Amino acid sequence: MELARTGSSFDVAEDESILDRLLDLGVDLANDCRDGICGSCIVGVLGGEVEHRDYVLTEKEKRDGRKMLVCVSRCRSERLVLDP
Repeated sequence: MELARTGSSFDVAEDESILDRLLDLGVDLANDCRDGICGSCIVGVLGGEVEHRDYVLTEKEKRDGRKMLVCVSRCRSERLVLDP
């Protein structure tokens, strides 16, 4: 994973959410349900492919791949560039 604003890269363990990793890194990001149903943790995606596991984004938004809910969704490609 990469943060577009800072250019910093980080890994996310299989048993860890992207949201938890971002919070650990000090990124101030809204979050509430952590179940992919409220939409508070939506972030922009500038590169890479997302495996959407949320119930908020429309099918078109999921196909476009320009945003994701980091509480439940995962990276499907080698690299994912986020703009939180």
